[in-house]
Amino acid sequence: MTGITYIRTWEGWLYVAIVLDLFSRRVIGWAAHNTIHRDLVLDAIMMAVRHRKPNRTIINSDQGSQYGSDDWRRFCRSNKLEPSMSRCGNCWDAVAESFFSSLKKERIKKRIYKSRQLAIEDVSDYIDAFYNRTRRHQHLGGVSPDEFEAAAKQPNVGFH
Repeated sequence: MTGITYIRTWEGWLYVAIVLDLFSRRVIGWAAHNTIHRDLVLDAIMMAVRHRKPNRTIINSDQGSQYGSDDWRRFCRSNKLEPSMSRCGNCWDAVAESFFSSLKKERIKKRIYKSRQLAIEDVSDYIDAFYNRTRRHQHLGGVSPDEFEAAAKQPNVGFH
């Protein structure tokens, strides 16, 4: 699952794209740019591919033009990803939107960053140090995405 949001800075908008693993709700790829062009989503998916090395994996997105570009489709094809676009109002988009809502409520809190670089550093800290490692998810039985994935790798270990 992938999506895009924007963050206010005194230098202008900062656009953030993420790639979420629906199994663990872990952010496996993300990128931030001062434009919303296709490079934004390509950088996010490239990070995800480096981390996961997918094989015949579906990647769901909204209907944004970035996800309909030839570059996106070629990248997906060459990296064994099957692009899938949600219909307007489809509930799959809710997972990415839920992440962005958490980011904005728990970290950004209507702040306007002095610079894009400060916003990028804060988003990076939120994703890498808090969201993936520490933040507990009701959907995951009250554990973080990292804990959920670690437990899933253990044979005969379940969540209680």
